[in-house]
Amino acid sequence: MKYLILVPDGAGDEPVEALGGKTPLEAADIPMINELAAKGQVGTVKTIPPGVAPGSDAANLSVMGYDPSVYLTGRSPLEAASIGINMSDTDVAFRVNLITLTGEGDYEDLIITDHSSGDITTEEADQLIQAVNEAFADERIHFYTGVSYRHCMIVHNGSTDYELTPPHDVLTQRVGDHLPKGEGSEFLTDMMKKSYEILKDHPVNQDRIARGLNPANTLWIWGQGRKPSLSSFYDKYGIKGTAISAVDLIKGIAICAGLNSVDVEGATGTLHTNFDGKAQAAIREYKDGKDFVYMHLEGPDECSHQGDMEGKLECMHSIDQKVLKPIVEYLRGAGEDFRALIVPDHRTPLAIRTHSADPVPYVIYDSRKEKPEDKSRQFNEKSGAEGPYFDSGYALADFFFEKQE
Repeated sequence: MKYLILVPDGAGDEPVEALGGKTPLEAADIPMINELAAKGQVGTVKTIPPGVAPGSDAANLSVMGYDPSVYLTGRSPLEAASIGINMSDTDVAFRVNLITLTGEGDYEDLIITDHSSGDITTEEADQLIQAVNEAFADERIHFYTGVSYRHCMIVHNGSTDYELTPPHDVLTQRVGDHLPKGEGSEFLTDMMKKSYEILKDHPVNQDRIARGLNPANTLWIWGQGRKPSLSSFYDKYGIKGTAISAVDLIKGIAICAGLNSVDVEGATGTLHTNFDGKAQAAIREYKDGKDFVYMHLEGPDECSHQGDMEGKLECMHSIDQKVLKPIVEYLRGAGEDFRALIVPDHRTPLAIRTHSADPVPYVIYDSRKEKPEDKSRQFNEKSGAEGPYFDSGYALADFFFEKQE
């Protein structure tokens, strides 16, 4: 028996006037997903527990079968695990975005324009992180290069008692309204301000500006937490599996849960990722004896953060045709029984350009138990609301993996 969880990150949305009142999932050209929906189960799941921020950390833990209220110790520690950072129990990890600020005047009056600096390349970002390390690193603080705009800072014997804001939650807003708060947070604000002076005229950014690209002209620090401790996925479900994602967060969850993690050349976490390579990586994992693949696609979320409706539609079509279709065709051709779960980790509505905690639709298809085809069952919010409801992602995961209590 083979299992597939496919996560189009942030695909859930709200009705969009430009789409005639349809949501992007209703408007998207996704025939493979909707074929499975028509022969399977379509419902709705609340992936974000009450009182937990609707981040991809909590949401993906939930979909993978872990209660975020119990297991989430912060976003950055999971990303640190992916990078290969060996945290001590007293270390605190912080997510560090390279972001774009625009405007003139004091730092506090600049505007948060782009949380991803135009999807800066990892090679460019590494040069900027090196410059930051030269300025700030000491026996207590060190910066580590991640992927694209996503990086990590480790503070030895640090505190987590700060109020820090994800930059994608406050796009187009004034910097001064969202600087770190809490006792002792002044050192974070000071680094962010000084990083602007270090990075705004850096040769990497001068080159990006000359090419018409957004510069990565400041650090934005958030997502703090301590070393995570997840129970074994194999002990939980008796299944050996692999996660495939361009995002350090997902890789870190996989590593902490004892799953394999596969890097795919050209995987960027954007609309322009290597969809074909991800599908082939999944097929290789099944051929090599893995029972389960957790396939994470970041593109819909990034398009929503950018307010890119057409990009979100294009991304969903690519996920359907370039990722899901070849995997399903392989499993069917190999004569494998399989269960597939297609579910966004959370909604990222285009209208607000950030995450929401509202429930998301899901599809479960079981090749052994095909239902009579009903084309009214589709992968979208409206159809999902007419089916079964799960009050947590981890309850849905238990159901999907047929876990016996």
